[in-house]
Amino acid sequence: MSGAPPFPPGAVALLACPVCGRELAALPDDAGLRCPSGHGFDRARQGQVTLRPPVRRPMAGDSAQMVADRAAFLGAGHYGSVTAALADAVLADGDPRALLDLGGGTGHHLAAILDRAPDAAGVVLDASTYAARRAARAHPRAMAVVADSWSRLPVLDAALDRVLVVFAPRNGPEIARVLRPGGRLVVVTPAIDHLGELVGPLGLLRVDPRKAERTATTLEPWLRLVGTTSHRRILALDRADVEVLVGMGPHARHLARDDLRTRLEALSAPVPVTVSVEIGVYEPLSSGDTRRALPAG
Repeated sequence: MSGAPPFPPGAVALLACPVCGRELAALPDDAGLRCPSGHGFDRARQGQVTLRPPVRRPMAGDSAQMVADRAAFLGAGHYGSVTAALADAVLADGDPRALLDLGGGTGHHLAAILDRAPDAAGVVLDASTYAARRAARAHPRAMAVVADSWSRLPVLDAALDRVLVVFAPRNGPEIARVLRPGGRLVVVTPAIDHLGELVGPLGLLRVDPRKAERTATTLEPWLRLVGTTSHRRILALDRADVEVLVGMGPHARHLARDDLRTRLEALSAPVPVTVSVEIGVYEPLSSGDTRRALPAG
């Protein structure tokens, strides 16, 4: 397709038709994807492909402004240490070849991991078309898919070495289905002091102190926690950086931009901001329950 990068074959080989579950193949000139049953999915001019079943549920993807803020903040390198810690966890147990960044947004984290894994290919899956447009150009060995993280994932059974989830939804049964034996899920969640200096002054949502425990509980029927690490760093940000940081996350849904700017004026710059996350590594259980797929749609 003119103007869009070519599909990476290694990433296409991971995908499944959202209608029948069979493997997908690229059409001539990478104009889209088609399965052996004849179900076809056109490629958007920006490069992403939407893989959703005919019966659809509403998807609440990030807005264009949230995605633009995320691209700006991550592109400035402020979360570079988080990305590096994530990559260390992903690459700790061997050399993965097939990766899925679930709720992966612009593909920033996956691209950094692929830079360190020259034989790997990956898929960025996100509900936001705005994010997928950027993810389609994040890395030559990554492709962007618009899909619902809470439905059956458009990925073949036991196709993946790693699934990454960074501040995004975690679909336990589907993650277990798409991971190979010995594969790993790597989850990044905010610790209780994450962005702690901003919560009161800016009226941000507080991190649930039991978030890590709740995450493990929701995954335990299908995956087992095998290790955790903590990452903490204090940034010095100007007010504009803080505005973008708040705008790229869930806080943006609850705080009007004008109200945020008014509150920011009361902060002394540079603003100290704690970045504090927990990185959990999970493996799929060997029980046959891990191979049960959710019904299509």
